[in-house]
This record gives sequence, structure tokens and C-alpha cells, in this order.
Amino acid sequence: MPPPPPDLVAAHADWSSDPRKRWATLARRQGGTWRAEAPCQVRDPAALAATLLGEGVPAALGLDLPLGLPRAWAAGRPEPDFPTFLRGLAGRPGFFAVNAGLETVSPDRPFYPARGAKGMTRAAHAAALGLAGPDALSRWCDRATAERPAGAPPFWTLGANQSGKAAITAWRDWLAPALAAGAPLALWPFEGRLRALLAPGRLVLAEVYPAEALRHCGLRLSGSKRAQAARRALAPALAGAMAARRVEPTPALAEAIAAGFGRDAAAEDRFDSVIGLLGLIGVLDGARPDFVPEDPWIRRWEGWVLGQTALPRPAPLRP
Repeated sequence: MPPPPPDLVAAHADWSSDPRKRWATLARRQGGTWRAEAPCQVRDPAALAATLLGEGVPAALGLDLPLGLPRAWAAGRPEPDFPTFLRGLAGRPGFFAVNAGLETVSPDRPFYPARGAKGMTRAAHAAALGLAGPDALSRWCDRATAERPAGAPPFWTLGANQSGKAAITAWRDWLAPALAAGAPLALWPFEGRLRALLAPGRLVLAEVYPAEALRHCGLRLSGSKRAQAARRALAPALAGAMAARRVEPTPALAEAIAAGFGRDAAAEDRFDSVIGLLGLIGVLDGARPDFVPEDPWIRRWEGWVLGQTALPRPAPLRP
């Protein structure tokens, strides 16, 4: 007799502009227990979405990329919120063109820089966009908290600490066209609380940071996540965190965890996809709160990181 169908399916995709470093881990919940598979490469995000929707049960997908825009920039937009703005980007490739110099930066072409240059600063980028200073490039959830350092502004595209390229590939190549075509996608927290949005035939998307989820699971690496030895040393604690979340790994996933996810360049991405999944499951099952600050700019434009409860300081100013 085949096993009963799951009542919920969840996945987390560790995102990259390079498909070779874009990996997702999927889990199905049945009877209060999750069964998690080994990470798989994501070449076509629309196909991943179709797979999750094809389960015929409520589905959630965590994404390690910005879902939202800074309030100081959004204050000049005519749209009511980020989902409406994102839907309207379909067929506007010029918006995603990365500027080589400040002279072409504008609200309709905000991504910068295409390459490094002497004297290049975020302050100059903000000024070119008509913003008051470099802090205005960031959403509130991008700023440092007592628990983690600051993330990168959504429009910044250079260096290791940047998220602009991931935003471009996800928004331009998948999310904007899908939303414009009426795909059954719901964006948390703009359209409601996570569990309230869950319904068969709908895929709920939420911004999930593996670095944040690692702390939520009580895990700490003894070295860089890029090092196989550090990932392998974390294996017993990771197995314990999965058990605490009632997540059972398939044999292939258990083998990958014990091996530190391998030694190739994409190993850290496979690791992050598993950590992000645990963060998503923690909120889905109530181990972490579905917290969103009571701020209309966050709920309409900036978004939030799923599971994050620590607030940056100081509080953001109204645009």
C-alpha cells in the first residue's frame, strides 16, 4: 500500500545568478513529520514551482534573495506595493541593465555597478538615485542586528556581499513574467501571514536567509561554510537540529550531511539550501514566530526575513 499523501510541501532555494550554484532542498510533511530529500540543482525556477504546485497540497518556497525594495526609493513609485511593482516589470529589460557608471543611474535603471572602479561608493550610488545617503539604499531588514551583520542593498551588484545579481535573475527571468501571466504565487509578507496564505494550488514565496536560519536552529560553524571540514564537523549538530524540527533525511541527504556536502564549489550552496529549509519549516510548524514589524512600509514595499525577530537599530525614518 502506498504511503498517504503529504499535507504540506516546502522547499528552500539557495539562489545565485549562476545556475550551477543554485540548489534547492525539498521536504514533504505527513503526520507531523517531514521527509527531506537531498539538494537538487535548479536550472529552471518555473519548473521547481511547477513541481511544488504539482503535489496538490499547500506549498511554500523559501528564497535566498531580496523580495522587496527600500522605502526611500519606493516612495517615488506610483504602484501601491512591491508585488504590483514586480508584476509590472515584465517586458521591461532596461530596468535590469546594470550601470557601468553613475551617469546612467536613474530610478528606472537603479542597479550598480557593473564592475569595480576607483572612488566607487554606495554614497555616490544613493546620490545618483536621488536618495539622502547610503543607508537609504537598504531595507530595514537588510541592516545589522544584535544577532547578525548587515546584508547588502538590493540594487548593489558588486563584491561578495551583494544581492543585486540574484534579484535581477529571479525577478527578470522568473517572478515578474510569472506574476504577469497570472501564476498562482503569493508573496509573504505583502499578501498576508505565512500559514494564512497556504492553500492547495498556490505557492507561497518567502525571503529566507540561511545565515539567519542557522542561528535560529542553534547551530554555529567552527570555520567558514566554504570549508568542507567545517560543514562536516557540524554534521552531528545539524542532525540534532533536524530531529528537533521533526525532519527525517532520506539516505542520500543523510550521506551528504555526513560528508559535509562535498568538496566542489557548489557544496556550500547545497548546505545553505538545507539550512534555509530548516528555517522555513521552523516557521511553518510554529517553532519560530511568523513575525513582521507593524510598519506599513515593510508590509507594502520592503518585506521582511522569515523567522527574524531581532530589530535593527535605529528605527527607520519615514520617507
